[in-house]
Amino acid sequence: MYTILVVVQVLAAISLIGLVLLQHGKGADAGAAFGSGASGTVFGARGSANFLSRATAVCATVFFLVSLSLAYVVQGRKAPDSIVEKIAPVADAPAVAPQAAPQEPKAEPETPKVPE
Repeated sequence: MYTILVVVQVLAAISLIGLVLLQHGKGADAGAAFGSGASGTVFGARGSANFLSRATAVCATVFFLVSLSLAYVVQGRKAPDSIVEKIAPVADAPAVAPQAAPQEPKAEPETPKVPE
Protein backbone atom coordinates (compact mmCIF):
# COMPACT_ATOMS: atom_id res chain seq x y z
CA MET A 1 0.00 0.00 0.00
CA TYR A 2 2.79 2.36 0.97
CA THR A 3 4.69 1.76 -2.28
CA ILE A 4 1.60 2.38 -4.41
CA LEU A 5 0.92 5.66 -2.61
CA VAL A 6 4.51 6.80 -3.06
CA VAL A 7 4.40 6.02 -6.79
CA VAL A 8 1.11 7.94 -7.17
CA GLN A 9 2.60 10.82 -5.14
CA VAL A 10 5.64 11.09 -7.40
CA LEU A 11 3.56 10.88 -10.59
CA ALA A 12 1.15 13.53 -9.29
CA ALA A 13 4.04 15.81 -8.38
CA ILE A 14 5.71 15.47 -11.77
CA SER A 15 2.45 16.01 -13.66
CA LEU A 16 1.57 18.99 -11.46
CA ILE A 17 4.92 20.60 -12.21
CA GLY A 18 4.49 19.94 -15.94
CA LEU A 19 0.95 21.36 -16.03
CA VAL A 20 1.96 24.51 -14.20
CA LEU A 21 4.89 25.07 -16.54
CA LEU A 22 2.71 24.58 -19.63
CA GLN A 23 0.26 27.32 -18.66
CA HIS A 24 0.87 30.92 -19.53
CA GLY A 25 0.84 33.54 -16.81
CA LYS A 26 -1.41 36.53 -16.23
CA GLY A 27 1.06 38.79 -17.99
CA ALA A 28 0.31 37.09 -21.28
CA ASP A 29 -3.27 38.41 -21.16
CA ALA A 30 -2.28 42.03 -20.50
CA GLY A 31 -3.44 43.04 -23.97
CA ALA A 32 -6.95 41.79 -23.19
CA ALA A 33 -7.39 44.49 -20.56
CA PHE A 34 -7.06 47.19 -23.25
CA GLY A 35 -9.91 46.09 -25.47
CA SER A 36 -8.86 42.80 -26.94
CA GLY A 37 -11.60 40.36 -27.92
CA ALA A 38 -11.55 38.34 -24.70
CA SER A 39 -12.17 41.33 -22.41
CA GLY A 40 -15.92 41.33 -23.08
CA THR A 41 -16.60 37.80 -21.91
CA VAL A 42 -18.75 37.00 -18.91
CA PHE A 43 -15.80 35.56 -16.97
CA GLY A 44 -13.47 38.52 -17.48
CA ALA A 45 -10.24 38.76 -19.40
CA ARG A 46 -9.14 35.23 -18.51
CA GLY A 47 -12.29 33.56 -19.74
CA SER A 48 -13.58 30.32 -18.31
CA ALA A 49 -11.25 27.68 -16.94
CA ASN A 50 -9.66 25.74 -19.76
CA PHE A 51 -8.47 22.14 -19.78
CA LEU A 52 -5.01 22.92 -18.36
CA SER A 53 -6.30 24.78 -15.33
CA ARG A 54 -8.89 22.09 -14.57
CA ALA A 55 -6.30 19.35 -14.98
CA THR A 56 -3.99 21.28 -12.64
CA ALA A 57 -6.76 21.52 -10.03
CA VAL A 58 -7.47 17.78 -10.27
CA CYS A 59 -3.78 16.93 -10.06
CA ALA A 60 -3.32 19.21 -7.03
CA THR A 61 -6.29 17.54 -5.32
CA VAL A 62 -4.83 14.08 -5.97
CA PHE A 63 -1.45 15.22 -4.64
CA PHE A 64 -3.07 16.63 -1.49
CA LEU A 65 -5.17 13.51 -0.82
CA VAL A 66 -2.25 11.15 -1.39
CA SER A 67 -0.12 13.26 0.97
CA LEU A 68 -2.76 12.91 3.68
CA SER A 69 -3.05 9.17 2.99
CA LEU A 70 0.71 8.69 3.29
CA ALA A 71 0.72 10.56 6.59
CA TYR A 72 -2.04 8.29 7.88
CA VAL A 73 -0.33 5.09 6.68
CA VAL A 74 3.04 5.86 8.27
CA GLN A 75 1.73 7.21 11.58
CA GLY A 76 1.91 3.82 13.29
CA ARG A 77 5.30 2.77 11.98
CA LYS A 78 8.21 2.53 14.38
CA ALA A 79 10.99 4.97 13.70
CA PRO A 80 14.26 3.41 12.58
CA ASP A 81 16.72 2.64 15.36
CA SER A 82 19.21 5.37 15.95
CA ILE A 83 22.91 4.74 16.29
CA VAL A 84 22.74 5.76 19.94
CA GLU A 85 20.26 2.97 20.70
CA LYS A 86 22.52 0.45 18.99
CA ILE A 87 25.60 1.59 20.92
CA ALA A 88 23.93 1.96 24.33
CA PRO A 89 23.79 -1.77 25.20
CA VAL A 90 27.48 -2.11 24.44
CA ALA A 91 28.31 0.84 26.68
CA ASP A 92 26.32 -0.72 29.57
CA ALA A 93 28.24 -3.99 29.40
CA PRO A 94 30.76 -4.51 32.22
CA ALA A 95 34.25 -3.52 31.32
CA VAL A 96 36.58 -6.46 30.98
CA ALA A 97 40.25 -5.75 31.37
CA PRO A 98 42.33 -7.12 28.55
CA GLN A 99 44.31 -10.19 29.48
CA ALA A 100 47.92 -9.34 29.90
CA ALA A 101 50.49 -11.63 28.43
CA PRO A 102 52.08 -13.89 31.03
CA GLN A 103 55.30 -12.40 32.27
CA GLU A 104 58.36 -14.20 33.37
CA PRO A 105 59.25 -13.67 36.97
CA LYS A 106 61.80 -10.96 37.32
CA ALA A 107 65.06 -11.92 38.82
CA GLU A 108 66.06 -9.64 41.59
CA PRO A 109 69.32 -7.91 40.96
CA GLU A 110 72.14 -9.17 43.06
CA THR A 111 73.40 -6.73 45.55
CA PRO A 112 77.11 -6.54 45.85
CA LYS A 113 78.38 -8.00 49.07
CA VAL A 114 80.50 -5.71 51.08
CA PRO A 115 83.37 -7.33 52.94
CA GLU A 116 83.15 -6.89 56.69
